[in-house]
Amino acid sequence: MRNQKPYHIKIPDKLYFKIGEVSEISGLPSHVLRFWESEFKKIKPRRTASGQRSYTRKDIETILQIKHLLHGKKFTLEGARKYLNARNESESLSEKGLLAELKAELKSIRDMLAP
Repeated sequence: MRNQKPYHIKIPDKLYFKIGEVSEISGLPSHVLRFWESEFKKIKPRRTASGQRSYTRKDIETILQIKHLLHGKKFTLEGARKYLNARNESESLSEKGLLAELKAELKSIRDMLAP
């Protein structure tokens, strides 16, 4: 379910987005984006030299997921925060397991090749 997205919004192929662009893509006002930034630590736009927010594609995907949880699934802010944290923990554990498997496999290959 990791690659399935509950939203079908096309994000332009760019590295960075200004808050107005993110507002247009997500359909959310800028003040909501700024508020969510304070509520959800996963949204971390960089600041340009002039102080403007600069969002990544990952930030936008997170914003769209939060929008789906809050508006579509009717989660509370706290519920959405807990859901995202739990999901991140499970993804982190599965990634660690995968890395451990790869490491063991590489050691096995190395041992087979060693004289």
